[in-house]
Amino acid sequence: MAEKSLYHYRIEPQDVDFTLRATLASLGGSILNTAGVDAYGKGFGVDVLNAGNHSWVLSRMAIEIDRRPEQYTDYTIATWISDYGRVLSTRNFTLTDAAGHEFGRSVTQWAMIDLTTRSAVDLSWVGREHNDAVVAVPPPAEKPRKIREVKPTRSTEHRVVYSDIDFNRHVNTMRYIEMMLDMLPLERLTLEVPVRLDIHFLKECRYGQTLTVGCEEREQSVLFEITGDGATAAVRASLEWRA
Repeated sequence: MAEKSLYHYRIEPQDVDFTLRATLASLGGSILNTAGVDAYGKGFGVDVLNAGNHSWVLSRMAIEIDRRPEQYTDYTIATWISDYGRVLSTRNFTLTDAAGHEFGRSVTQWAMIDLTTRSAVDLSWVGREHNDAVVAVPPPAEKPRKIREVKPTRSTEHRVVYSDIDFNRHVNTMRYIEMMLDMLPLERLTLEVPVRLDIHFLKECRYGQTLTVGCEEREQSVLFEITGDGATAAVRASLEWRA
């Protein structure tokens, strides 16, 4: 039976903000890096998929962080796949400190696309060929929520540049998160309380597009919506403080 895979990290100076604690984006980056490394090691990474003109894309993601670890802190990310579907695969993560205390968790859902048509393809074959990679452990948190409607009270524009795009030639997940967090005042961003981020990708944003990043602030949460070139929503997200 498959078991969780463990990967070890350290909070480096480039991972922290002025409070010398890890940013949500840097922790999210480590989570997604873990997904890529683990898929590669198990034989269904982007290297294998690219050979067949396919690639993995993140469809939805939920991250819960109870506390932000300090600079030079060592931590471990455990990851496992809990299910494969025809359209989405669920990959899970827990983050624990050097003393073994869990301080974060994440649930991600992935689709596979055809790199020519940019449309989703049936990934059932991955489940059949790599069923031994499934771990019989449920997700450590509620699966990513759908954000159905956002009514922005303010917005800003961002032109997609070289440093925004990833190996799939669309905007990197962490850049979306940074764009959204940059809309918030410092006092909200540096609150030392548990947070949950849900992010839902609806369509790709690519190099050269002008994005509109809007936010709707509420008492204990903020909703975000990103649109490309004035079109329909490309990304929606929710950030909730759990004081």
